[in-house]
Amino acid sequence: MFDVIVEFPKMKVGVATRGERVVEIRYLPSTTAPKPATNGFAATVAKQLERYRADPDTKFDFPVVIEGSPLQRAVWDAMCAIPRGKTRTYGDIARELAHFPADARDIGQACGDNRLPIVIPCHRVVAANGLGGFGHATDGYLMEVKRWLLAHEAPAFELRP
Repeated sequence: MFDVIVEFPKMKVGVATRGERVVEIRYLPSTTAPKPATNGFAATVAKQLERYRADPDTKFDFPVVIEGSPLQRAVWDAMCAIPRGKTRTYGDIARELAHFPADARDIGQACGDNRLPIVIPCHRVVAANGLGGFGHATDGYLMEVKRWLLAHEAPAFELRP
């Protein structure tokens, strides 16, 4: 299923490609075995992910396939506008996208449906009163992944009470 699996703290990152485009990035449990790239394009993507692992200011420039509803695409665009080291709440984004009939739960659903995390930084969206969910989970390793990503991008990150 994945064309490469890259090791990260707290997780592995699986990447699926189609031709010369990334179609999915998925956070996998840390117990998942790494997998070398099965093609040259996957190797290029892996190198960029490894650079991000070392330096959160890394910019990704590999082509991706983005498929989603108009609301999902608007939410994903809003997530991409959040600067590294900053967060926004689900409610903030719902208010920003007032032309859609969406509330904070709808925004959370779109965040969870993101098939290109890291590239589309859904980890930067938090709840008004805490960390919120991640990848449709509210506990387990995915929440540890979200904490690691936020701390990686902003070492002084402290979740507001």
